[in-house]
Amino acid sequence: MHGYAISERLEGVSREVLRIEAGSLYPALHRMEEAGWVKSAWDVSDNNRRARFYAITAAGRKRLAEEEEHWTRLASAVSRVLKHA
Repeated sequence: MHGYAISERLEGVSREVLRIEAGSLYPALHRMEEAGWVKSAWDVSDNNRRARFYAITAAGRKRLAEEEEHWTRLASAVSRVLKHA
């Protein structure tokens, strides 16, 4: 997906709870590309505009799984704390 489509997808999947501004999204994508978690290539978007498209790499999938595990543990811990507050 290209950056704008990624932003739209995140908003849609999160039912508009998550809104990622371009000023945050593109630097994050650049950092993830430098880390080897995504790769990018120039192509033409659906509206015939030249755009940079991003795809997750194997290293990115591994990192995503690690982050998801960390988030699950953290969310569970916070939930336990709130239940005992």
